[in-house]
Amino acid sequence: MDLQLDQLRALDAVISEGTFEAAARRLNVTPSAISQRIKALEDSAGRILVQRTKPVQPTESGLTVLRLAKQIQLLTSDTARELGGADQEDAPRVNIPIAVNADSLQTWVMAALGRAAGGVSFEIHREDEEHTTRLLRDGTVMAAITSTAAAVQGCSVRRLGAMRYRPMAEPDFVRTWFPDGPTAAAFARAPVVLFDRKDDLQFRLMRQYTRRPVDPPRHYIPSSAGFGDAIRIGLGWGMMPDLQMRPDDTLIPLDDKVFVDVPLYWQQWRLDSPALSLVAATIAEAAAAALL
Repeated sequence: MDLQLDQLRALDAVISEGTFEAAARRLNVTPSAISQRIKALEDSAGRILVQRTKPVQPTESGLTVLRLAKQIQLLTSDTARELGGADQEDAPRVNIPIAVNADSLQTWVMAALGRAAGGVSFEIHREDEEHTTRLLRDGTVMAAITSTAAAVQGCSVRRLGAMRYRPMAEPDFVRTWFPDGPTAAAFARAPVVLFDRKDDLQFRLMRQYTRRPVDPPRHYIPSSAGFGDAIRIGLGWGMMPDLQMRPDDTLIPLDDKVFVDVPLYWQQWRLDSPALSLVAATIAEAAAAALL
C-alpha cells in the first residue's frame, strides 16, 4: 500500500470531526479535497474505510488504518519538535488522546497532565476504567488508565496502584435506612447512587451481603464531583474513593471494615515517542504518590 500522509490526516480528521465538511475546516482545505484523499486512501487499501453516515463512522478496516494514522502523526510531531527545538513557542504541539476514568480525573490525574503539558495537547476521553481498553483497541486513544492487567494488542502495560472505595452515606441516611447495619434487607430497599448504568461497584459490594440480586431505588449521577455531592446531601449511599473524601466530611461508612480496592494500570501504544514517554512517566509518578 502507498499511504500518503495527507490521506492519513484526512482519515483522522473525518473520524474525529464526524463530517467531511468539518474535517475540511480543520485541515484548511475543501470538502472535495477531503473526499478525494479518502477515496485515494481506500483505493490504496483496497477496501472501504469509512461509512458515509452522520457522523462518519470507521469500518473495521478503517479502525486499523486510523490507528496507523495516529501513530504516524505522533511520531511526525515528535520529530518536528526535535528538529525545530522543543523550547520554541512556535514548535508544533503533539496531540495525545487519553482515556481516563472519572474518579482518577477528578482526584489525581490532572496534576500529572499539568506537569507534562509543555508542547502537548491532551484530548481526554472520560470512560469507566473497565471499558477504556475498547478505546485503545479501536485507535481512539493512544493511552488509557484501565483496570485491565492484560495488555491490549500492540500496547505495553504497567501497574499504577489501586484506588480504595468505601460504602459511604450521610449520618441521617444511615439512621433511616440502615438502623440495624448493612443487612441484606436494608440494601434491598435503601436508595443507592450510581455513576451510570455501567457502574457495578455498588452492586459488587451488595452481593457480599445479599447473596442474591436486589433492585433498590437508584440515582444516576454521571459526574465524579456530583456523585459525591449526591451522597453528602442524603440522596443515597455509594462507593466513595478515599481520595475524594474532604477534611470536613461528615459522611460515615456503612461498614468500617469493608472496602473495595480497584487496581489501575497504564496502557499505551508501543511507540518510541518522547512525548508519550513523558506523559507516562508523570502519570506513574503521580500514581505512586496518590494510590495504594
